[in-house]
Amino acid sequence: MHMADALISPAVGAIAWAATGVVAAHSVKKIQNDIDDKKIPLMGVMGAFVFAAQMINFSIPGTGSSGHLGGGLLLSVILGPYAGFLSMASVLLIQALFFADGGLLAFGCNVFNLGFFTCFVAYPFVYGKLARPGASAGRKSGAALLAAVLGLQLGAFAVVLETLLSGKTELPFGTFALLMQPIHLAIGLVEGLVTAAIVAFVAKTSPEILERADSREGLGAASIRKTLAVLGVAALLVGGVLSWFASAYPDGLEWSMEKVSGGAELEAEGTVHKGLEALQEKTAVMPDYGFKTTEGAKDAEAAETGAGPTRWPAVDGGTSVAGLLGGALTLALAALAGLAVKAAKARARRGKAAAREQAGR
Repeated sequence: MHMADALISPAVGAIAWAATGVVAAHSVKKIQNDIDDKKIPLMGVMGAFVFAAQMINFSIPGTGSSGHLGGGLLLSVILGPYAGFLSMASVLLIQALFFADGGLLAFGCNVFNLGFFTCFVAYPFVYGKLARPGASAGRKSGAALLAAVLGLQLGAFAVVLETLLSGKTELPFGTFALLMQPIHLAIGLVEGLVTAAIVAFVAKTSPEILERADSREGLGAASIRKTLAVLGVAALLVGGVLSWFASAYPDGLEWSMEKVSGGAELEAEGTVHKGLEALQEKTAVMPDYGFKTTEGAKDAEAAETGAGPTRWPAVDGGTSVAGLLGGALTLALAALAGLAVKAAKARARRGKAAAREQAGR
């Protein structure tokens, strides 16, 4: 559900950037209450895992479409909503800058659609209400399923609204919504099942992680080594190997666009769009998660034969390198965000201590 720049107007993009900035600033302020030396590496590993997981599109039977894990709800359950939102922003920023997945103008929309609704609506009002401490495993799984579906439905509807407000007449509101919502319902059901399984694992190995995320507390003396190790190895395997098995079908957004307008992409127009497109071409070292030369050869072969992907799994060293590189960059950025918040917290404490000392003189 990563939006390209061509789907939105500069005005809508700017508003979404501003809204995302406000939410991010609020999140930075709030996580100062629970950031600690264990929360920072957990943010990094979870960010890397979600980056890798988003590389794997799974087919939706009978539709010719595919979907991938959004990860916003999972990040919220493990990290809490504020750290979860910042980690999601880190994932999407790395994707847009280095892999040309999602536009730079649309970055604010993508963070809001995939992060805000899951972290600040689905997590507290659905998962948080149903999966209280002491709830049965079945109740927690049901909560994850419902919350994942709600978060993705809201995000999908936001995409439709954003294209409407951007004046994209190629995507009529009613028709576009009637396609986007059902296909993302199916995707949400899969995401809910995956999220429930991962949360069940964490609940078994490090239940303190879930408890502290719910209560907005630091991890303190909680044991998280096993969880970090397993999720770290999973991120490596998913990004480096399992990414070969991603479905070649268009994702839910592309599929819906193709059904409505006859194409999975719209043409970007205007100075702002062209300028950001040129910038992204310079920053994207591995566009579409592959080597540039490899992608060029693939495009030439496809044009010559008139065919799309011819083999599955698509074993490709470029895909593996992209998965590992992207995971490492996301881990570093998410951890860096945590360290920056911790440093700001320390400076604030020193400032208050100095003020009290000055007042006491």
